[in-house]
Amino acid sequence: MKTYIFLGLTACALTSALVWILWESVPEAPVRYAILAVCAGFILLAGSWAALQRHQIVRFADNICETVDAAIAGRQPEILRPYDDSLTSKVQDRLMQYYDIMREERLQSQRDKQTLQSLVSDISHQVKTPIANVKLYAGILRRQDIPEEKRAQFSDSMEAQINKLDFLMQSLIKMSRLETGTFVLNPVESRLIDTIAQAMNTVWGKAEQKEIEISVACGADITVWHDPKWTAEAVGNILDNAVKYTQAGGKISITVRPWQFYTRIDISDTGIGISQEHYNNVFQRFYREEEVAAEEGVGLGLYLANGIITRQKGYISVKSKVGEGTTFSVYLRS
Repeated sequence: MKTYIFLGLTACALTSALVWILWESVPEAPVRYAILAVCAGFILLAGSWAALQRHQIVRFADNICETVDAAIAGRQPEILRPYDDSLTSKVQDRLMQYYDIMREERLQSQRDKQTLQSLVSDISHQVKTPIANVKLYAGILRRQDIPEEKRAQFSDSMEAQINKLDFLMQSLIKMSRLETGTFVLNPVESRLIDTIAQAMNTVWGKAEQKEIEISVACGADITVWHDPKWTAEAVGNILDNAVKYTQAGGKISITVRPWQFYTRIDISDTGIGISQEHYNNVFQRFYREEEVAAEEGVGLGLYLANGIITRQKGYISVKSKVGEGTTFSVYLRS
């Protein structure tokens, strides 16, 4: 506003100086009147221009304030011209972009809070039973009248519950790192056979106890851009499920097939199978079918495996037939 006052005063001063100079040099009255008219018109024009500029600035400020007020209230601005090539439109566009970013961050924060609440609820539910069992066995073992045979049996049971708690906590730590994005993938171009071997080491003992045969068909020269440690964790979780739900004397086969864009790892077993309506459910956190509720596990293995593979731009599919077996296919970007 001060700028326009200064410009107006400057224009008046210049016009007055011009009138005085011309007035003295031109004696004719009509010419003098003409000069006065021109100067008056010039002053009027300058005043009109200043008033117009002030009006435009006020309107610009009102539009921006309305846009900001609308963003604060979480609604669309009443005056929004996204296709106009004007300063107001450009500033409004930037403000709305900033508003969209902040709204998405706010929604993400709400989603994270809900995820955390769900996670805490799931954890408290999962640890409740083994902790209660440990307390129960500890109370029984404090009694003096228990035969040594029973004492050893209860000690073994308590140790099993402690091991279950340890396994659960380790799985929950991995899950929390996965969901919060705090774990870091370090993909490198490396041989897939080495990653599969690392995954097999985690289940070899259990497979031997159940006399389950595990076969691998993977070329030694097949390389994939992946994180060997975390990919072995994912494949190992799938293998652990295969061993767990395959009857004694069954078979598990691992077949690697290089494709143009993906390398496919098929993990097939001769286990109990999965009904088709549960294909998507098996990748959910803590999901377990009623038929296998008595088996060891907490329902995090496939959830973790799916999260690890998807974060490497891959995916997992499942195909199964109840009573005949299941095939999990892991697709890694070639």
